[in-house]
Amino acid sequence: MANYNGPVCRLCRREGVKLFLKGTRCMTEKCAVERRGYPPGQHGQSRKRRATDYSAQLREKQKLRRMYGMQERQFRGVFERAERQTGVTGENLLSLLERRLDNVVYRLGFAFSRKQARQVVNHGHVLVNGKKTDVPSFTVSVGDVIEMKQRSRELLAVKSALEAVEGRGTVSWIEFDQAALRGTIRALPSKEEIGAPVNEQVVVELYSR
Repeated sequence: MANYNGPVCRLCRREGVKLFLKGTRCMTEKCAVERRGYPPGQHGQSRKRRATDYSAQLREKQKLRRMYGMQERQFRGVFERAERQTGVTGENLLSLLERRLDNVVYRLGFAFSRKQARQVVNHGHVLVNGKKTDVPSFTVSVGDVIEMKQRSRELLAVKSALEAVEGRGTVSWIEFDQAALRGTIRALPSKEEIGAPVNEQVVVELYSR
């Protein structure tokens, strides 16, 4: 499947929740979900569809996939990894998604959105344990140290994102050193800390059909 390059606000409207795809705009009154809280398209306000178990499961999966900006094949691969791990598959899935390097860069405030964070990683601006890592899907582990390269810290986009991070806050499972612009993974993220607007158990049921 090709990458979606259209207006990302349509994705949030389609799912009926904020997926925070537009950075700081999502936290203002300009947010499309706030202004037009109905599905996009000509019949968005009038079309009534009969809800089925499958459609509910599909919508939950799409929310999660779009939130982290992944294609179906990638997402299915992460699910299969979560399934092989011990513990609850749904919680394993959320943990693996949250520990993607592009998401960690976003959580640290080095980018306005996950999409921008993926670009920051792709361009080689990020170090993991002192080594350049340009793979957005890289999974971080407890004890890993994530930081921006020295020269990359002067980028205007990074400076602007760091100023804006106070509005959405940081997460407790990452210890952030503001002065050094360095984050250390102190624990695995819990379901409560992730706070994704998704019922992950329904996603598990979809893939188990």
